Amino acid sequence: MSTQPVRVVRHPDGVVELRLEDPGRSNALDLPTAEALRDATAEVAADPGGGVLLRAAGANFCVGGDLRAFAGRGEETSAYVHAVATAAHAAVLALYGLPVPVVTAVRGAAAGGGIGLALVGDIVLAARSARFRLAYTAMGLTPDCGATWLLPRLVGPRLATDLVLTNRVLTGDDAERFGLVSRTVEDDEVDEAAYRTSAELAGGAGEALRAAKRLLRDGAGAGLSRHLAEEARLIAGLAGSGEAQARMTSFLAPRVRAGVGGGASTPSSPESVS
Repeated sequence: MSTQPVRVVRHPDGVVELRLEDPGRSNALDLPTAEALRDATAEVAADPGGGVLLRAAGANFCVGGDLRAFAGRGEETSAYVHAVATAAHAAVLALYGLPVPVVTAVRGAAAGGGIGLALVGDIVLAARSARFRLAYTAMGLTPDCGATWLLPRLVGPRLATDLVLTNRVLTGDDAERFGLVSRTVEDDEVDEAAYRTSAELAGGAGEALRAAKRLLRDGAGAGLSRHLAEEARLIAGLAGSGEAQARMTSFLAPRVRAGVGGGASTPSSPESVS
C-alpha cells in the first residue's frame, strides 16, 4: 500500500489514473492531502495521456475537508482552511482544464469538497449505493471546490439551492435521475466500468475528442452564431486529418464489401454520422 495520499498511475493503454489513496481517513482533505492532490493533478496536466480516470481506494470516494484537522486551531483555523481550499481548488482547476476526457468513479460517500472533485469529471459513474451530501452548512460553512459553480450548471438553480441549504442526501440513483452523474452501475462494477470507459476514450479519436470537449465547454458562454462558426471550423479541419480519413474509410469498407457480389446493394447515398 502506498504511503502517499494521492498517486498517479500511468497505464499502457493511455489511461492516466489519479487515485486517492487514504481509505483509512475516507480520503478526507487535510493540508498534506490537498497539497498532494494539487501536485498530482499538475503532474497529470503536464502529460494527460489519452484519458484521465479519477477514483479512490476504500469504501468512500472523498468525505471532503478533514474536520479533525480544522478544529481546535484557534486563530490559525482560517489560515489553515484557506490553505487547504487553495490547494484543493488548484486541483479542481487542473482537472477541469484537462483537454482529454476525464472519467470519475464514485463509491460510498462523496461529501463536502468530495462533491466538487467527483463532479468535475466529464463522465461520472457512481455506484448505486453511493451517497452525495454537501454537508457544509450543517457545519456552519459554505461550499468550496467548485460546488456552487458546478451544481447549478448540472441540476439547475432550484435543486442546487436545495442541496446546498438542506444538505439532503442523494443516492447514486437519485444523482443519475437529477443529472448529477452520467450513470449508475452496480457497486462491484463501478471500478471496472469506469476503467473500461476511460480506456475506450483513450483509444478513441483523440483529436476529435479533445475538440468536441472544447466545443462543449466553450459553448456554455458563447452565442449561437459564433459557436456554429467554430463548429464548422473544427469539423472541416478534422475531416482532412489522416486519422479522420482512416476512420471514415474503415467505417465505409464493410458497407462497400457487402454490396459487391452479395445480396446487399451499395448504398445510393453517402453515409452519415448524423
